[in-house]
Amino acid sequence: MEEQNFIKLLKEGKQSAFNRLLDDYQQKVFSTCISFVPNKEDAEDIAQEVFLEIFKSISKFKGDSKLSTWIYRIATNKCLEFIRKKNTKKRFAFMQSMLGNEIALDKTSYFTEFNHPGIVLENKEKSAIIFKAINSLSENQRVIFTLAKIDGKSYQEIIEITGKSLSSVESIMFRAKKSLKEKLEIFYKNDSS
Repeated sequence: MEEQNFIKLLKEGKQSAFNRLLDDYQQKVFSTCISFVPNKEDAEDIAQEVFLEIFKSISKFKGDSKLSTWIYRIATNKCLEFIRKKNTKKRFAFMQSMLGNEIALDKTSYFTEFNHPGIVLENKEKSAIIFKAINSLSENQRVIFTLAKIDGKSYQEIIEITGKSLSSVESIMFRAKKSLKEKLEIFYKNDSS
C-alpha cells in the first residue's frame, strides 16, 4: 500500500514525492546507466533524461509492475537509445569519410575515451576492451548481460524489466557469454602475436 500512496503523490506532482524519488533512485539509475555507457558524463546525462522521462510519464504509469521495474525499464531504454545514436553518428562519419566529405568523429565516444569511474587506472585498458566486446553483442544479449553481470540484477528482475520469459533470458545469457568468450579469445590471440 505504501508504494501505491507514493505513486499517487507522484502523479499529483507533489514536490516531496519527487524529492524522495530522486533520493531513492538517483544512484541506482546512474549505476544502471554507467553499466551500459562506461563514460561518467554520458551516464549522468542519460540519468537526467531518465528522471525527466519519469516526471513526464508518471501519469501514464499503470502499476502493472513495481515502480522500480518501470524506472529500470526507462533507464535501460534511454541507454540503448543513446548507444544507437552514437553508432548512427559513427556510421554517418564513416560514410562521410568514404565519400571524401570528412567530418570529425564525435570525441565523446565512450570506447575511445574510456571513463568509467569505478575502474582503477591500470585496469582501464582491459576494461575498455571488455566493454567494447559487450557493446558488440546483439542488443538483446547486451541488455541481458549488462543487467545481470554488470548491474547485478537477478533473473527475476531482468524478466520484469525486459518482459522476457525465464527460458528466453537464460538462453540469451548463454549465447552472450559464449559470444563474449569467442570475441575476447580472438582479441587476446591477436594481441599476443
